[in-house]
This record gives sequence, C-alpha cells and structure tokens, in this order.
Amino acid sequence: MEQSVEAMSAIPARMNEGWNHGDATAFVADFAEDAELVDFEGTIHKGREAVIAFNQPLFDTILKGSRMVRSEIPFARIVRPGCGVVHHRVSMVMPGEREPLPSRSFLQLLAVVWQNDRWEVAALQNARLISLETAMTLDSQATDE
Repeated sequence: MEQSVEAMSAIPARMNEGWNHGDATAFVADFAEDAELVDFEGTIHKGREAVIAFNQPLFDTILKGSRMVRSEIPFARIVRPGCGVVHHRVSMVMPGEREPLPSRSFLQLLAVVWQNDRWEVAALQNARLISLETAMTLDSQATDE
C-alpha cells in the first residue's frame, strides 16, 4: 500500500462494512492500537480494545441490524508525509427503515497516520449533524421543562 489520499479515503468504507455486519472488531480494523474515538455524545474511548468493548454490546442489542448508508468523503488530504485527515459524512438506518432520520446523520473527522505499512486511524471524532433550527428547538424544549 502507498501513502495516498485514495488509500486513506478507503478506510470509512471498511468501517461501514464492519458496522453493517455488526462486527466491532472489523469496524475498528484500521484503527491504531492506541487510537481514540470520540462518540457523538462526547465520550472518549482510548485504545482499539476499548472501542471494541464499547461498540460490540451496542451492535448486539440496540443497534442490532443498523446500517451505515449514504457514505461520502467530502474532504481528505495528506497534511504532511505520514499524517492525513479524512472527513466522512454518513447516515444510519435502523432495521425496517428505508431512509435515515435527520437525527442520524454524522460527520466524522479521522486523523490518520502512516504506520505498520498502512494508514491507521489515530483519532476519530464523530459528530451528529443537526440543523441550527433543530438545535434551537431542542434548546427551547430543555428550558421549558
């Protein structure tokens, strides 16, 4: 493998495949051993094994049968030799759903490093995409309680 934008941009497709099979080990196969994942709630999971331990119970229960769809890479670049970033936009559907709900769209920022003769995810920040209008509605509901 070579240090190319195409090679690092292929990581999210493999992550999605692992997710779609409900396999946390496959989901993080491209993660560095000491990778960090920040989930959409802001919790930091440190290390590949911790990410597996967090995700597999979800895949086995409340996220069972969920699928990642509408995957796209709007931006990716090598910042300097051995270091790159990938922006990945993706949505999740639950079993029986044809289209993802607006609240299930995400933007992931992957920081990748070249080590072990391949690109590995050093850090992944997962952010839920919601509109400003939705955020303001949620804020007003919280203040009304």
